[in-house]
Amino acid sequence: MDNLNSIKQRFGIIGNDEKLNRTLQKAIRVAPTDISVLVTGESGVGKESIPKIIHALSHRKHKKYIAVNCGAIPEGTIDSELFGHEKGAFTGATQTRNGYFEVADGGTIFLDEVGELPLTTQVRLLRVLENGEFLKVGSSKVQKTAIRIVAATNLNMMQAIEKGKFREDLYYRLSTIEINIPPLRNRKEDIHLLFRKFASDFAQKYSMPTIRLTNEAVNLLLNYPFKGNIRQLRNITEQISVIEQNRTINAQILQSYLPNNTSFLPSLTTVNSNESSFANEREIFYKIMLDMRSDINDLKKLTLDLMQNNGEVKSDNKNLVQKIYQNFQESENETNVEILQARINEPERKTYTSNKNKYEDTKIIEPTISLQQKEEEMIINALERNKGKRKLAAKELGISERTLYRKIKQFDI
Repeated sequence: MDNLNSIKQRFGIIGNDEKLNRTLQKAIRVAPTDISVLVTGESGVGKESIPKIIHALSHRKHKKYIAVNCGAIPEGTIDSELFGHEKGAFTGATQTRNGYFEVADGGTIFLDEVGELPLTTQVRLLRVLENGEFLKVGSSKVQKTAIRIVAATNLNMMQAIEKGKFREDLYYRLSTIEINIPPLRNRKEDIHLLFRKFASDFAQKYSMPTIRLTNEAVNLLLNYPFKGNIRQLRNITEQISVIEQNRTINAQILQSYLPNNTSFLPSLTTVNSNESSFANEREIFYKIMLDMRSDINDLKKLTLDLMQNNGEVKSDNKNLVQKIYQNFQESENETNVEILQARINEPERKTYTSNKNKYEDTKIIEPTISLQQKEEEMIINALERNKGKRKLAAKELGISERTLYRKIKQFDI
């Protein structure tokens, strides 16, 4: 355990979660060997720490360690970057260049985002793993390297193999030992610890007091899913450290920094919970109605596009037309096309009701409830919840910021 704590301190790893400890112990055990390792985990979990630990604890520690982001190098130049090239091998190759596999011979190379490698490069990499041989681009001379490969990916490799984007034989060569780093949401006891560490670091960096969370804010933080993992937590902590003047952060302030926070907000109070739940359900219903109106208009356009020039509906689309207009009675001597054209050309019709002695409007496309009022109410509520911040309100409503500006002007909010 003392050895594990010293490794954490040495490489700046924060956390006491059992799953994290098992991951680090696995890396420590495999380090003295020359086995190739594949590090897996979601983006932002800190996969780059594992190859550093493996290299530092291996007999290669006095040799070079090179980290390569495979996803950041263009497909046309990645072979040259990894394996080198001869002078004149391609346009712009004015001199011979040594690749990373030659430069780091005897050391360790970390291939981050290895799942992004082109298939042609995967073939070259497989040869290195099998017998340590490679060819420079434009050369026929076989060269040898005694390099150790540690790779990392955030992709589901089995899915990539099934889609033909990654070679199965290369995957098994790379993953002789597979080390998976758990996502931050599965390390809840480490979340606040990491937040405090980041807050302290940024306070020192920007010469200001350290931010602190209230108990409710801590509860909110622990229940947030952090899809961006540690990287996302660090960015949020830096934003709050720089922007907020009040160094005590409550749940409401923290909530404004968490993307899509309403979907994951835990219950901070039980007062009026039924009323709040009803209000949320009602707004969801209004939004669904608005979406239905849009869908109906889209279907109207779709059916028009499906018509043939002679005025007849294609046989395979008759069922679709009937389904769209199934709420209207069709006369036996009318064709589907005549009914459809009549209702499209006449978006509104009058129906006489004798007991009321008046005409009632029957809407063909529009719902019968006042959607504009509900839409206006939803926008006002979203703006109030987000303290007038239009960008956040637009995100909550699921519309673009430009559309929200237009709606605000339309409803004179």
